[in-house]
Amino acid sequence: QVQLVESGGGLVQAGGSLRLSCATSRRTFSSYTMGWFRQAPGKEREFVATLTWGANTAYADSVKGRFTISRDNAKNTVYLQMNGLKPEDTAVYYCAAGRLSLGRATNSASYDYWGQGTQVTVSS
Repeated sequence: QVQLVESGGGLVQAGGSLRLSCATSRRTFSSYTMGWFRQAPGKEREFVATLTWGANTAYADSVKGRFTISRDNAKNTVYLQMNGLKPEDTAVYYCAAGRLSLGRATNSASYDYWGQGTQVTVSS
């Protein structure tokens, strides 16, 4: 079992930055692909970014160039640095983990473990 705990959400003005963290309980964290997803009110959960165990990354077109996913294997933590935030980035952000390749990493159904989510609100 892998436990994921997100933190770092909050309220920020448009153009601002936030860094989300996702701490895991798993000592074999480095062998997992980690993903960030988000869900806005009334919308389906959508892919944001992923970082595979092999250090490959992928981003949703809507966040490319603004968001950066990274991991610190020594701390069993994955980060999502969000710059240039827009009101449309407002959502609950979820961290996910699974043993999967990049080809499946944009599909939320591919992940085995999920965090509880952290709210990000961007005001205009």
